[in-house]
Amino acid sequence: MAVYAPSRLLFMHRLVTVCTSSQRHVKHRDVLVKLTKSRREIRTFSTSCVRCNNNEADSSDSSHLSTKPTSRRELPPRSRRPLSPLERISSLLPQDALSPEVMQLREQRHEPDEDPDTQPSVTHSTQEGSGHKASVNEDSPETLQASDAAEEPNAASLHHHEGQVRPTLPGENLLAFGEMLVAEYRKKKRVEFKKMFQLDPGVRLQSSWGTIPHNDIAGQPAGRFLKTNRGVSIFIRRASLEDYVLLMRRGAAISYPKDAATMLMMMDVTEGDCVLESGSGSGAMSLFLSRAVGSKGSVLSVEVREDHHKRAVKNYERWRKSWSVRRGEEWPDNVRFHIADLGSASSLLAGRGFHAVALDMVNPQLVLHNVLPHLHPGAVCAVYLANVTQVIDLLESLRCSSLPLLCEQIMEFPSRDWLVVPALKKDGSYCTRNAPFLGEDLRQEDDTSDEPDKGEQLHIAVNTDCF
Repeated sequence: MAVYAPSRLLFMHRLVTVCTSSQRHVKHRDVLVKLTKSRREIRTFSTSCVRCNNNEADSSDSSHLSTKPTSRRELPPRSRRPLSPLERISSLLPQDALSPEVMQLREQRHEPDEDPDTQPSVTHSTQEGSGHKASVNEDSPETLQASDAAEEPNAASLHHHEGQVRPTLPGENLLAFGEMLVAEYRKKKRVEFKKMFQLDPGVRLQSSWGTIPHNDIAGQPAGRFLKTNRGVSIFIRRASLEDYVLLMRRGAAISYPKDAATMLMMMDVTEGDCVLESGSGSGAMSLFLSRAVGSKGSVLSVEVREDHHKRAVKNYERWRKSWSVRRGEEWPDNVRFHIADLGSASSLLAGRGFHAVALDMVNPQLVLHNVLPHLHPGAVCAVYLANVTQVIDLLESLRCSSLPLLCEQIMEFPSRDWLVVPALKKDGSYCTRNAPFLGEDLRQEDDTSDEPDKGEQLHIAVNTDCF
Protein backbone atom coordinates (compact mmCIF):
# COMPACT_ATOMS: atom_id res chain seq x y z
CA MET A 1 0.00 0.00 0.00
CA ALA A 2 1.44 3.36 -0.98
CA VAL A 3 0.64 6.75 0.55
CA TYR A 4 1.49 9.63 -1.77
CA ALA A 5 2.59 13.03 -0.55
CA PRO A 6 0.47 16.14 -1.17
CA SER A 7 1.52 18.55 -3.87
CA ARG A 8 2.89 21.14 -1.46
CA LEU A 9 5.64 18.77 -0.26
CA LEU A 10 8.85 18.74 -2.26
CA PHE A 11 10.22 15.37 -1.23
CA MET A 12 9.10 11.98 -0.07
CA HIS A 13 10.54 9.63 2.55
CA ARG A 14 10.50 5.89 2.39
CA LEU A 15 9.30 3.47 5.00
CA VAL A 16 10.51 -0.10 4.95
CA THR A 17 8.74 -2.47 7.31
CA VAL A 18 10.31 -5.71 8.40
CA CYS A 19 7.89 -8.17 9.95
CA THR A 20 9.31 -11.14 11.76
CA SER A 21 7.67 -13.55 14.14
CA SER A 22 9.51 -14.22 17.35
CA GLN A 23 7.95 -17.66 17.60
CA ARG A 24 9.55 -18.80 14.35
CA HIS A 25 13.14 -18.36 15.50
CA VAL A 26 14.30 -21.89 16.01
CA LYS A 27 17.94 -21.56 15.07
CA HIS A 28 18.80 -18.11 13.83
CA ARG A 29 21.54 -18.99 11.34
CA ASP A 30 21.26 -18.42 7.62
CA VAL A 31 22.38 -21.01 5.02
CA LEU A 32 26.07 -20.25 5.34
CA VAL A 33 29.05 -22.61 5.86
CA LYS A 34 31.45 -21.56 8.61
CA LEU A 35 34.75 -23.26 8.74
CA THR A 36 36.65 -22.96 11.98
CA LYS A 37 40.31 -23.43 11.64
CA SER A 38 41.44 -25.95 14.17
CA ARG A 39 44.75 -27.39 15.16
CA ARG A 40 45.40 -30.99 14.16
CA GLU A 41 47.31 -33.68 15.94
CA ILE A 42 49.57 -36.26 14.34
CA ARG A 43 48.11 -39.79 14.58
CA THR A 44 49.89 -42.93 13.45
CA PHE A 45 48.25 -46.32 13.11
CA SER A 46 49.84 -49.73 13.38
CA THR A 47 48.57 -53.29 13.20
CA SER A 48 50.96 -54.84 15.69
CA CYS A 49 49.75 -56.97 18.56
CA VAL A 50 48.72 -54.87 21.55
CA ARG A 51 49.70 -57.55 24.06
CA CYS A 52 53.19 -57.69 22.61
CA ASN A 53 53.55 -53.92 22.77
CA ASN A 54 52.45 -53.81 26.36
CA ASN A 55 54.97 -56.47 27.33
CA GLU A 56 57.74 -54.98 25.22
CA ALA A 57 59.41 -53.37 28.19
CA ASP A 58 59.62 -56.70 30.05
CA SER A 59 61.05 -58.70 27.14
CA SER A 60 64.63 -58.08 28.29
CA ASP A 61 64.10 -60.13 31.42
CA SER A 62 62.75 -63.50 30.29
CA SER A 63 63.15 -65.15 33.70
CA HIS A 64 60.18 -63.33 35.19
CA LEU A 65 57.10 -64.74 33.55
CA SER A 66 53.65 -63.46 34.37
CA THR A 67 51.38 -66.02 36.00
CA LYS A 68 48.41 -63.62 36.19
CA PRO A 69 45.40 -65.05 34.32
CA THR A 70 44.53 -63.18 31.15
CA SER A 71 41.39 -61.08 31.40
CA ARG A 72 38.54 -61.25 28.92
CA ARG A 73 39.51 -57.91 27.36
CA GLU A 74 43.08 -59.07 26.72
CA LEU A 75 41.98 -62.19 24.85
CA PRO A 76 42.05 -61.98 21.05
CA PRO A 77 38.67 -61.22 19.51
CA ARG A 78 36.63 -64.06 18.16
CA SER A 79 36.31 -64.51 14.44
CA ARG A 80 33.28 -62.80 12.99
CA ARG A 81 30.50 -65.01 11.75
CA PRO A 82 30.49 -64.94 7.93
CA LEU A 83 27.52 -63.08 6.49
CA SER A 84 28.02 -64.16 2.88
CA PRO A 85 25.55 -66.84 1.69
CA LEU A 86 28.39 -68.43 -0.27
CA GLU A 87 30.46 -68.99 2.86
CA ARG A 88 27.51 -70.25 4.90
CA ILE A 89 26.31 -72.78 2.34
CA SER A 90 29.80 -73.95 1.39
CA SER A 91 30.65 -74.55 5.05
CA LEU A 92 27.74 -77.01 5.31
CA LEU A 93 28.89 -79.06 2.33
CA PRO A 94 31.89 -81.41 2.30
CA GLN A 95 35.06 -80.05 0.78
CA ASP A 96 35.14 -82.68 -1.96
CA ALA A 97 31.72 -81.60 -3.24
CA LEU A 98 32.77 -77.99 -3.83
CA SER A 99 33.71 -76.91 -7.32
CA PRO A 100 37.07 -75.21 -8.03
CA GLU A 101 35.26 -71.93 -8.76
CA VAL A 102 33.67 -71.90 -5.30
CA MET A 103 36.99 -72.70 -3.63
CA GLN A 104 38.64 -69.86 -5.54
CA LEU A 105 35.95 -67.39 -4.44
CA ARG A 106 36.35 -68.47 -0.81
CA GLU A 107 40.10 -67.98 -0.99
CA GLN A 108 39.66 -64.51 -2.48
CA ARG A 109 37.32 -63.53 0.35
CA HIS A 110 39.73 -64.73 3.02
CA GLU A 111 42.81 -63.07 1.55
CA PRO A 112 42.13 -59.46 2.80
CA ASP A 113 41.17 -60.68 6.28
CA GLU A 114 43.66 -59.73 8.95
CA ASP A 115 45.17 -61.98 11.56
CA PRO A 116 42.60 -62.45 14.33
CA ASP A 117 45.34 -62.43 16.93
CA THR A 118 46.19 -58.82 16.17
CA GLN A 119 44.08 -55.72 16.60
CA PRO A 120 44.74 -52.13 15.54
CA SER A 121 46.26 -49.73 18.01
CA VAL A 122 46.43 -45.95 17.95
CA THR A 123 49.61 -44.10 18.80
CA HIS A 124 49.50 -40.39 19.57
CA SER A 125 52.72 -38.48 18.97
CA THR A 126 53.50 -34.88 19.83
CA GLN A 127 56.27 -32.48 18.97
CA GLU A 128 57.56 -32.44 22.51
CA GLY A 129 58.06 -36.20 22.64
CA SER A 130 61.37 -37.87 21.91
CA GLY A 131 60.06 -40.61 19.65
CA HIS A 132 58.39 -42.66 22.41
CA LYS A 133 55.11 -44.30 21.31
CA ALA A 134 52.45 -45.54 23.70
CA SER A 135 50.02 -48.13 22.35
CA VAL A 136 46.44 -47.80 23.54
CA ASN A 137 44.05 -50.73 23.59
CA GLU A 138 40.71 -50.04 21.99
CA ASP A 139 38.86 -51.52 24.98
CA SER A 140 40.94 -49.71 27.61
CA PRO A 141 39.11 -47.51 30.17
CA GLU A 142 40.76 -44.39 28.77
CA THR A 143 39.38 -45.10 25.33
CA LEU A 144 35.91 -45.88 26.65
CA GLN A 145 35.91 -42.70 28.73
CA ALA A 146 36.69 -40.53 25.72
CA SER A 147 34.18 -42.24 23.44
CA ASP A 148 31.73 -39.35 23.78
CA ALA A 149 34.33 -36.92 22.51
CA ALA A 150 34.93 -39.11 19.48
CA GLU A 151 31.37 -38.53 18.29
CA GLU A 152 32.57 -35.29 16.72
CA PRO A 153 34.57 -35.80 13.52
CA ASN A 154 38.31 -35.61 14.11
CA ALA A 155 37.75 -34.60 17.72
CA ALA A 156 40.65 -36.73 18.92
CA SER A 157 42.91 -35.67 16.11
CA LEU A 158 42.23 -31.99 16.82
CA HIS A 159 43.09 -32.27 20.49
CA HIS A 160 46.53 -31.20 21.72
CA HIS A 161 48.30 -31.79 24.96
CA GLU A 162 47.99 -29.00 27.50
CA GLY A 163 51.62 -27.99 27.36
CA GLN A 164 51.91 -27.88 23.56
CA VAL A 165 51.45 -24.44 21.95
CA ARG A 166 52.34 -24.02 18.31
CA PRO A 167 53.79 -20.80 16.91
CA THR A 168 51.16 -18.22 16.02
CA LEU A 169 50.67 -16.71 12.58
CA PRO A 170 51.28 -13.01 11.89
CA GLY A 171 48.46 -11.04 13.47
CA GLU A 172 47.22 -14.00 15.53
CA ASN A 173 46.82 -13.51 19.28
CA LEU A 174 46.56 -16.23 21.90
CA LEU A 175 43.63 -16.36 24.28
CA ALA A 176 44.01 -13.83 27.09
CA PHE A 177 42.13 -13.01 30.28
CA GLY A 178 39.19 -10.70 29.68
CA GLU A 179 38.11 -12.17 26.34
CA MET A 180 34.64 -13.55 25.64
CA LEU A 181 34.84 -17.22 24.63
CA VAL A 182 32.37 -19.89 23.59
CA ALA A 183 32.57 -23.52 24.71
CA GLU A 184 30.80 -26.17 22.62
CA TYR A 185 30.30 -29.90 22.96
CA ARG A 186 28.80 -31.83 20.04
CA LYS A 187 27.45 -35.35 20.09
CA LYS A 188 26.04 -37.12 17.05
CA LYS A 189 26.22 -33.97 14.93
CA ARG A 190 24.23 -31.95 17.47
CA VAL A 191 25.27 -29.25 19.91
CA GLU A 192 24.64 -30.69 23.37
CA PHE A 193 26.36 -27.89 25.30
CA LYS A 194 27.08 -24.28 24.38
CA LYS A 195 28.12 -21.58 26.81
CA MET A 196 29.63 -18.12 26.50
CA PHE A 197 31.94 -17.01 29.31
CA GLN A 198 34.59 -14.44 30.11
CA LEU A 199 38.10 -15.76 30.64
CA ASP A 200 39.12 -14.85 34.19
CA PRO A 201 42.04 -16.10 36.32
CA GLY A 202 41.29 -18.68 39.00
CA VAL A 203 37.87 -19.65 37.58
CA ARG A 204 36.69 -22.97 36.16
CA LEU A 205 34.45 -23.68 33.20
CA GLN A 206 31.58 -25.76 34.60
CA SER A 207 29.66 -28.27 32.50
CA SER A 208 27.89 -31.60 32.84
CA TRP A 209 30.91 -33.23 31.17
CA GLY A 210 33.48 -31.90 33.63
CA THR A 211 35.41 -28.72 34.36
CA ILE A 212 38.29 -26.89 32.69
CA PRO A 213 40.37 -24.31 34.60
CA HIS A 214 40.51 -20.91 32.93
CA ASN A 215 44.24 -20.82 33.62
CA ASP A 216 44.66 -23.80 31.26
CA ILE A 217 42.69 -22.02 28.54
CA ALA A 218 44.66 -18.77 28.72
CA GLY A 219 47.66 -18.71 26.40
CA GLN A 220 46.21 -21.33 24.04
CA PRO A 221 45.31 -20.70 20.39
CA ALA A 222 41.64 -20.16 19.61
CA GLY A 223 39.64 -22.91 17.94
CA ARG A 224 40.90 -26.07 19.63
CA PHE A 225 39.69 -28.93 21.80
CA LEU A 226 40.54 -29.04 25.50
CA LYS A 227 39.76 -31.99 27.76
CA THR A 228 37.81 -31.69 30.97
CA ASN A 229 38.71 -33.50 34.17
CA ARG A 230 36.46 -36.34 32.96
CA GLY A 231 38.32 -36.72 29.68
CA VAL A 232 35.66 -35.18 27.41
CA SER A 233 36.88 -32.81 24.69
CA ILE A 234 35.25 -29.35 24.68
CA PHE A 235 35.73 -27.02 21.72
CA ILE A 236 36.91 -23.54 22.78
CA ARG A 237 36.77 -20.57 20.40
CA ARG A 238 36.37 -16.81 20.48
CA ALA A 239 32.86 -15.41 20.55
CA SER A 240 31.77 -13.61 17.40
CA LEU A 241 29.36 -10.71 17.48
CA GLU A 242 26.58 -13.08 16.50
CA ASP A 243 27.43 -15.41 19.39
CA TYR A 244 27.63 -12.51 21.81
CA VAL A 245 24.23 -11.13 20.78
CA LEU A 246 22.52 -14.51 21.04
CA LEU A 247 24.11 -15.58 24.34
CA MET A 248 24.45 -12.30 26.26
CA ARG A 249 22.20 -11.35 29.16
CA ARG A 250 18.93 -9.86 28.04
CA GLY A 251 16.53 -7.35 29.48
CA ALA A 252 14.21 -7.46 26.49
CA ALA A 253 13.74 -9.54 23.37
CA ILE A 254 16.65 -8.96 21.00
CA SER A 255 16.77 -8.26 17.29
CA TYR A 256 18.19 -11.51 15.98
CA PRO A 257 21.34 -11.32 13.84
CA LYS A 258 19.60 -12.40 10.63
CA ASP A 259 16.97 -9.66 11.05
CA ALA A 260 19.54 -7.04 12.07
CA ALA A 261 21.65 -7.82 9.00
CA THR A 262 18.57 -7.51 6.77
CA MET A 263 17.65 -4.15 8.28
CA LEU A 264 21.20 -2.88 7.74
CA MET A 265 20.99 -3.95 4.12
CA MET A 266 17.64 -2.19 3.65
CA MET A 267 18.82 1.03 5.27
CA ASP A 268 22.10 0.86 3.30
CA VAL A 269 24.12 1.87 6.36
CA THR A 270 27.76 2.57 5.58
CA GLU A 271 30.74 3.98 7.43
CA GLY A 272 30.25 7.56 8.51
CA ASP A 273 26.43 7.50 8.63
CA CYS A 274 24.40 8.92 11.50
CA VAL A 275 21.60 6.53 12.51
CA LEU A 276 18.71 6.90 14.96
CA GLU A 277 17.57 3.83 16.90
CA SER A 278 14.43 3.75 19.00
CA GLY A 279 14.21 0.84 21.42
CA SER A 280 17.66 -0.03 22.76
CA GLY A 281 16.37 -3.21 24.39
CA SER A 282 19.39 -5.36 25.26
CA GLY A 283 21.76 -3.55 22.90
CA ALA A 284 21.83 -6.09 20.05
CA MET A 285 20.87 -3.72 17.24
CA SER A 286 23.07 -1.01 18.76
CA LEU A 287 26.14 -3.25 18.41
CA PHE A 288 25.41 -4.06 14.76
CA LEU A 289 24.81 -0.38 13.98
CA SER A 290 28.01 0.56 15.81
CA ARG A 291 30.07 -1.79 13.65
CA ALA A 292 28.35 -0.63 10.46
CA VAL A 293 28.87 3.13 10.91
CA GLY A 294 32.47 2.75 12.11
CA SER A 295 34.56 5.31 13.93
CA LYS A 296 33.45 8.13 11.61
CA GLY A 297 29.72 7.61 12.20
CA SER A 298 27.42 7.81 15.21
CA VAL A 299 24.35 6.07 16.60
CA LEU A 300 21.72 7.69 18.82
CA SER A 301 19.85 5.01 20.78
CA VAL A 302 16.71 5.96 22.72
CA GLU A 303 14.99 3.74 25.30
CA VAL A 304 11.94 4.40 27.48
CA ARG A 305 12.57 1.86 30.25
CA GLU A 306 15.46 2.47 32.61
CA ASP A 307 16.22 -1.23 33.25
CA HIS A 308 16.50 -1.92 29.53
CA HIS A 309 18.72 1.13 29.16
CA LYS A 310 21.13 -0.12 31.84
CA ARG A 311 21.28 -3.60 30.34
CA ALA A 312 22.02 -2.22 26.86
CA VAL A 313 24.84 -0.04 28.19
CA LYS A 314 26.38 -2.96 30.11
CA ASN A 315 26.29 -5.29 27.12
CA TYR A 316 27.78 -2.62 24.88
CA GLU A 317 30.65 -1.83 27.26
CA ARG A 318 31.35 -5.50 27.93
CA TRP A 319 31.77 -6.19 24.22
CA ARG A 320 34.05 -3.17 23.78
CA LYS A 321 36.27 -4.38 26.63
CA SER A 322 36.52 -7.90 25.20
CA TRP A 323 37.30 -6.51 21.76
CA SER A 324 40.14 -4.35 23.06
CA VAL A 325 41.75 -7.39 24.73
CA ARG A 326 41.27 -9.52 21.63
CA ARG A 327 42.49 -7.08 18.96
CA GLY A 328 44.63 -4.70 20.97
CA GLU A 329 42.62 -1.71 19.73
CA GLU A 330 39.51 0.05 20.96
CA TRP A 331 36.05 -0.64 19.60
CA PRO A 332 34.58 2.64 18.28
CA ASP A 333 32.76 4.53 21.02
CA ASN A 334 30.09 5.78 18.65
CA VAL A 335 26.81 4.93 20.41
CA ARG A 336 25.03 7.36 22.73
CA PHE A 337 22.30 5.87 24.92
CA HIS A 338 19.49 8.06 26.26
CA ILE A 339 16.42 7.44 28.41
CA ALA A 340 13.60 9.31 26.69
CA ASP A 341 10.32 8.92 24.86
CA LEU A 342 10.92 9.51 21.19
CA GLY A 343 7.38 10.78 20.78
CA SER A 344 8.10 13.81 22.98
CA ALA A 345 11.89 14.10 22.65
CA SER A 346 11.98 17.05 20.28
CA SER A 347 14.79 18.70 22.24
CA LEU A 348 16.96 15.56 21.94
CA LEU A 349 16.60 15.51 18.15
CA ALA A 350 16.97 19.26 17.65
CA GLY A 351 19.65 20.16 15.12
CA ARG A 352 20.29 16.54 14.10
CA GLY A 353 19.96 14.82 10.76
CA PHE A 354 19.93 11.05 10.22
CA HIS A 355 20.81 8.93 7.21
CA ALA A 356 18.56 6.09 8.46
CA VAL A 357 16.16 5.27 11.29
CA ALA A 358 15.61 1.87 12.94
CA LEU A 359 12.45 1.50 15.04
CA ASP A 360 11.91 -1.49 17.33
CA MET A 361 8.76 -0.47 19.18
CA VAL A 362 5.27 -1.75 19.89
CA ASN A 363 3.59 1.31 18.33
CA PRO A 364 6.06 2.91 15.90
CA GLN A 365 3.31 4.99 14.25
CA LEU A 366 3.17 7.22 17.35
CA VAL A 367 6.71 8.60 16.84
CA LEU A 368 6.83 9.02 13.07
CA HIS A 369 5.68 12.65 13.21
CA ASN A 370 8.75 13.54 15.33
CA VAL A 371 11.22 11.42 13.37
CA LEU A 372 10.42 12.47 9.79
CA PRO A 373 11.59 16.11 10.06
CA HIS A 374 15.10 14.85 10.99
CA LEU A 375 15.32 12.13 8.31
CA HIS A 376 17.25 12.93 5.14
CA PRO A 377 15.16 13.10 1.93
CA GLY A 378 14.93 9.67 0.34
CA ALA A 379 16.28 7.94 3.45
CA VAL A 380 14.87 4.68 4.81
CA CYS A 381 13.07 4.03 8.07
CA ALA A 382 13.15 0.31 8.92
CA VAL A 383 10.59 -0.96 11.41
CA TYR A 384 11.01 -4.24 13.29
CA LEU A 385 7.62 -5.75 14.24
CA ALA A 386 6.80 -9.03 15.93
CA ASN A 387 3.43 -9.93 14.39
CA VAL A 388 1.08 -9.07 11.55
CA THR A 389 -1.34 -7.24 13.85
CA GLN A 390 1.26 -4.54 14.44
CA VAL A 391 1.84 -4.31 10.69
CA ILE A 392 -1.88 -3.73 10.08
CA ASP A 393 -2.01 -1.01 12.73
CA LEU A 394 0.99 0.73 11.18
CA LEU A 395 -0.43 0.65 7.65
CA GLU A 396 -3.82 1.88 8.85
CA SER A 397 -2.17 4.78 10.65
CA LEU A 398 -0.23 5.70 7.51
CA ARG A 399 -3.40 5.56 5.43
CA CYS A 400 -5.23 7.95 7.74
CA SER A 401 -2.32 10.37 8.18
CA SER A 402 -0.75 12.84 5.77
CA LEU A 403 2.85 11.77 6.38
CA PRO A 404 5.05 11.69 3.26
CA LEU A 405 5.84 7.99 3.58
CA LEU A 406 5.83 5.13 1.12
CA CYS A 407 5.62 1.52 2.31
CA GLU A 408 7.92 -0.30 -0.07
CA GLN A 409 7.83 -3.87 1.21
CA ILE A 410 6.92 -6.10 4.13
CA MET A 411 9.23 -9.06 4.53
CA GLU A 412 9.77 -12.07 6.78
CA PHE A 413 12.99 -14.05 7.01
CA PRO A 414 12.62 -17.58 8.42
CA SER A 415 15.72 -19.59 9.22
CA ARG A 416 16.33 -23.33 8.99
CA ASP A 417 19.22 -25.54 10.03
CA TRP A 418 20.14 -28.50 7.85
CA LEU A 419 22.10 -31.62 8.72
CA VAL A 420 23.90 -33.05 5.67
CA VAL A 421 25.40 -36.52 6.22
CA PRO A 422 26.49 -39.35 3.91
CA ALA A 423 23.73 -41.82 3.09
CA LEU A 424 24.29 -45.32 4.50
CA LYS A 425 22.97 -48.70 3.48
CA LYS A 426 21.64 -51.31 5.88
CA ASP A 427 25.00 -53.07 5.96
CA GLY A 428 26.77 -49.83 6.99
CA SER A 429 28.41 -49.09 3.64
CA TYR A 430 28.06 -45.74 1.90
CA CYS A 431 25.57 -45.26 -0.89
CA THR A 432 26.99 -44.27 -4.26
CA ARG A 433 25.18 -42.28 -6.90
CA ASN A 434 24.55 -44.12 -10.15
CA ALA A 435 26.22 -42.63 -13.19
CA PRO A 436 23.81 -41.17 -15.78
CA PHE A 437 23.20 -43.02 -19.03
CA LEU A 438 25.58 -41.87 -21.75
CA GLY A 439 25.38 -42.32 -25.47
CA GLU A 440 27.83 -44.40 -27.44
CA ASP A 441 29.95 -41.39 -28.38
CA LEU A 442 30.22 -40.06 -24.85
CA ARG A 443 30.85 -43.53 -23.47
CA GLN A 444 33.75 -44.05 -25.86
CA GLU A 445 35.25 -40.71 -24.81
CA ASP A 446 35.02 -41.70 -21.15
CA ASP A 447 36.64 -45.07 -21.86
CA THR A 448 39.61 -43.42 -23.56
CA SER A 449 40.25 -41.05 -20.64
CA ASP A 450 43.14 -41.98 -18.34
CA GLU A 451 41.48 -40.72 -15.14
CA PRO A 452 40.23 -43.47 -12.82
CA ASP A 453 36.51 -43.80 -12.28
CA LYS A 454 35.63 -42.28 -8.92
CA GLY A 455 32.22 -43.08 -7.52
CA GLU A 456 30.29 -40.05 -6.34
CA GLN A 457 29.17 -40.36 -2.75
CA LEU A 458 25.49 -39.74 -2.07
CA HIS A 459 24.49 -37.37 0.73
CA ILE A 460 21.17 -36.75 2.41
CA ALA A 461 19.98 -33.46 3.91
CA VAL A 462 17.70 -33.43 6.95
CA ASN A 463 15.85 -30.37 8.23
CA THR A 464 16.64 -30.23 11.95
CA ASP A 465 13.59 -28.04 12.65
CA CYS A 466 11.46 -31.17 12.38
CA PHE A 467 13.06 -32.72 15.49
